[in-house]
Amino acid sequence: MYILTIFTDYSVLAIISLIVLSFAAGFVDSVIGGGGLIQLPALLINFPNSPLPVLFGTTKIASLAGTSMAAFQYSRRIKFNYKLLLVIGACAGAASFAGARVVSHINVNALKPVILIILILIAVYTFLKKDLGSVKTKHISFRQQLIWGSLMGLVVGFYDGFFGPGTGSFFVLGFVMLLGFEFVEASAYSKVINCMTNIAALVVFISHGKYLLELAILMGLCNIAGNLIGSRLALKKGNSFVRVFFLIIVMLMILRYAYDIYAGQ
Repeated sequence: MYILTIFTDYSVLAIISLIVLSFAAGFVDSVIGGGGLIQLPALLINFPNSPLPVLFGTTKIASLAGTSMAAFQYSRRIKFNYKLLLVIGACAGAASFAGARVVSHINVNALKPVILIILILIAVYTFLKKDLGSVKTKHISFRQQLIWGSLMGLVVGFYDGFFGPGTGSFFVLGFVMLLGFEFVEASAYSKVINCMTNIAALVVFISHGKYLLELAILMGLCNIAGNLIGSRLALKKGNSFVRVFFLIIVMLMILRYAYDIYAGQ
């Protein structure tokens, strides 16, 4: 009976909206990352009176469910270097934990212009460099991979902890540009590391009760469905498909941040 009455506090429209958008977020996130650009705004729009840390915690739970499923799907087809994965994941997880601890002390709006400029540069570079992510663009030593990967994990992991939207895309780009990975391989690695950053951030949010469990479960199930379909499609279609998806997501992120900056003036 509890299952039937659990959503009585929420409107039918809000629930349907979360179902559809969480599925879409899972699909997008499994291919190239950036599902938070869909999922977090869905919560912000439907539950504007809920504290921001509560919504962050809720979307992290849902994202972890979906991303874990995508990571499993990729692991069946992609051969991981587990030492590299563990080192980068540990750095990213620690940074995400720190970011989640300071989420209430940082003015995210002040950072949005900087993020917008970075996204524009990323979009232009990816568009002009046609072979980016289609083949291995560089061959660097394992030691260099550890250094660059750890730095990427610290920076992007911290961003994921205190804000989050687009984290998967930033990880994918980092693996492609800094470590020379192909897009599909980069997406596989980013899913596993994104799981670690989500878990680290959730330690903070859950310990402080900053989540809505019933919504997180609903969104998580929809996220899993979207991730299953998206990851299978990405593995089937290959690097060119993922590259196009990456450009689309980066453009949407640019529009999102530009609107936020304009609306906040």
